[in-house]
Amino acid sequence: MKIAYFIGALNRGGAESLILDICRQHKQAPFEFVCVYRHNGNLSEAFKASGTLLINIPKSLGFIRYILAIRKVLLQEHITIVHSQTPSNTLLLAFALLGADIKIITTFHGHLFADAAWWKRKIVYAASDKIICVSEYQKRYYEQNWGLPKDNKLRVVYNGIDFTKFNQKSERVRELENEDRIRLCMVGNFIKGRSQYIICEAIDQLKKQGITDFDFCFIGRRDEAESWRYDDCVKYCEENQLINIHFLGSREDVPTILKSLDGFIYSTEHDTFGIAIVEAVAAGLPVVVNDWPVMTEICNLGLPKSNRAIRFFKTDDVDDCAKQMKNLISELQNHGDQLKKDCQQAAEAANQKYSIQKHIDNLYAVYQNI
Repeated sequence: MKIAYFIGALNRGGAESLILDICRQHKQAPFEFVCVYRHNGNLSEAFKASGTLLINIPKSLGFIRYILAIRKVLLQEHITIVHSQTPSNTLLLAFALLGADIKIITTFHGHLFADAAWWKRKIVYAASDKIICVSEYQKRYYEQNWGLPKDNKLRVVYNGIDFTKFNQKSERVRELENEDRIRLCMVGNFIKGRSQYIICEAIDQLKKQGITDFDFCFIGRRDEAESWRYDDCVKYCEENQLINIHFLGSREDVPTILKSLDGFIYSTEHDTFGIAIVEAVAAGLPVVVNDWPVMTEICNLGLPKSNRAIRFFKTDDVDDCAKQMKNLISELQNHGDQLKKDCQQAAEAANQKYSIQKHIDNLYAVYQNI
C-alpha cells in the first residue's frame, strides 16, 4: 500500500499543518506515502526537513498538461490511494485518473464546498471511494445539506496533533509578562465565523463589575478581505478603554505561548473540528468555549462531571460568556491547585484521543477498508 497526499501550496493552514505532522511521522507510519503539491510556501522548508518524498507538479503547466502530469506521477510512483485534502482537488483527480486503478479519498476540512454547483458535488461524491469528515457534526452537515445517503462512504476521522511541540520552552510575550495578573488568550484569525467581538463585549462587562486584574490577548491575523472584523474589535476596545486587551496578530510560536498562559477563551460559529481548543486543553489550560455543536463534541473527553477544565457558555450570549469568564478568573485566583489537577486530567485525555499517531492509525484503518 502506497499513499499520495495531494495538496495545493505548502503554506500554513489547517490541512497543510496536519499533513506536515503526518510527514514528520513517516518512519513510524504503518504505510508508505509521498506528498504531491502545486506550489511552495512558508512551510516548504519544514516539509523538506520531514524527510518525506515531495513531488512538485506546478499548475502553471495548463489544465491538460497538469492533469496528465498528475496521472503520470501517480502511476510511476505505483500509488494505491491518493488522498485529496479538498473537494476541488478531487475534481482534478477525477479527470486525471480516469480508467486508472488508483483509489481516491477526499477529506472535507471545512464548509467551503457545501454550496458548490450540483454537478461538482456529484463528481466529487462519485469519484471518492471514501469521504473523510473531521467530526460527526461535519458529517451530519454534509449528509443533510447535500442530501447524501447515510452509507459507509462518509467516515469520521478526527484530526491529529503533534503534541511534542508543547515540550519546547515557553515563550515570553511582553503583553503577558506580569505574572501577578491572570493571563488569558484566544487563538483564531479574524474571519467569518469567529466571534472575537463577543469576547470584547464580555470583557467590557467584567470591567463594569470591577474585574480588571487580568490581561487578554487575541492571536490571529487581520484578514484583508474582511478587515472590519478586526478593526471593529480594536475600535470597541479603544472606545471602551479596555487597556487589558492586546492584539498580537499572527504568530508562529502559539504552542509555546500557550504554556505561559493561565486560561483560554474561544468563541466560534464556523469550526468543523477546533484545533485551537484541543491544543489549549493539551497545553494544560482551562478553557471557556461557546456551546457550538462541534465544540461540545470535540471537548467530550470522557471527563468526570466534577472536572472544571472545560466550561461552556451559550453561543452569542455575551452575558453568559462574561459569567463563565468571571467564574474561571475566580477559580484561578482561589482554587488554582485543584484546577491544575483537572486541567492535567483533561490534557492527558486530549493527548490520547487526538494525538497524531492516533490519527495515522485511524487513517490506516480507512485505507485498509477500501
